[in-house]
Amino acid sequence: MIEIKDLSFRYGKHYTVFEQLNLNLKAGYIYGLLGENGVGKTTLLRLLAGLRFPDEGNIHVMGYEPRRRQAEFLADVYYLPEVLDHPINISLNEYVKLYSPFYPRFSHEQLAHYISAFGINPNQKIAKSSHGQQKKAMMCFALACNTRLLLLDEPTNGMDIPSKGIFRRLIASIADDDKCILISTHQVRDLENLIDPIIILEKNRILLNNSVEEITRKLWFGRTPQKSDKDLYREECVGGYNIVGYNDKQEESKVDIEMLFNAAIENKGLFKRLFIDGQNPESRSDFASEMQKRLNAESQK
Repeated sequence: MIEIKDLSFRYGKHYTVFEQLNLNLKAGYIYGLLGENGVGKTTLLRLLAGLRFPDEGNIHVMGYEPRRRQAEFLADVYYLPEVLDHPINISLNEYVKLYSPFYPRFSHEQLAHYISAFGINPNQKIAKSSHGQQKKAMMCFALACNTRLLLLDEPTNGMDIPSKGIFRRLIASIADDDKCILISTHQVRDLENLIDPIIILEKNRILLNNSVEEITRKLWFGRTPQKSDKDLYREECVGGYNIVGYNDKQEESKVDIEMLFNAAIENKGLFKRLFIDGQNPESRSDFASEMQKRLNAESQK
């Protein structure tokens, strides 16, 4: 579905976003794209949509090069930004009349279902609505387009709690073996049990691009009464510590995406070796070493 090879992208001469980035995504999955501010999550989505162009390297999406912006490619990709680029001073119904013809698989029946689910007024001008209502209106349109590639940037920002639940159900309902859905988000709690695989993007590299099953095969998530120098990452909680550690005993656990992200950011080199380079540590000694380095660095501050 998506193949990125040796991608480099810069804003001007002095700000490099990506340098020799490689990434492959398959159809049939709902990917979660995580990363700190400024690592290029939105830029990556815009590159995939053909709204930005690589300085070097290649991007292929469904056999097309996005930068060529061929009509067949554009008809099968929908990118919904976090904030609308410009005010839409027409209603959703009017917007549908104007733009749905560009998407061959657009479904008016599905659109009606999404409008009903979110409880929005399709005759109200989008620009006159709240940010959350605008997001829901454009989400209805995006889902009804039925594109093979759906790119969503912070889709739950501005939504209330019930709407976030509706969003998760609708996304799960449209997923199939022919579609690739890529969601960039900081709101990881909103998307737990939905995104799988999980991608963690760091400056100029990928720290993680693995399924939940693959992650829990190598890492253990849980709570312990005492901290240990073998913990890869830990947070103090009532009655002990929430930890991420190496799953040397091959125990089952449930991924905590927020803990996973924090562990990856604090142990970047280790995550790259473990998940990208495929180096399996024989014991938790590598994790203990990484933790000790971090603790030493903290004590010197």
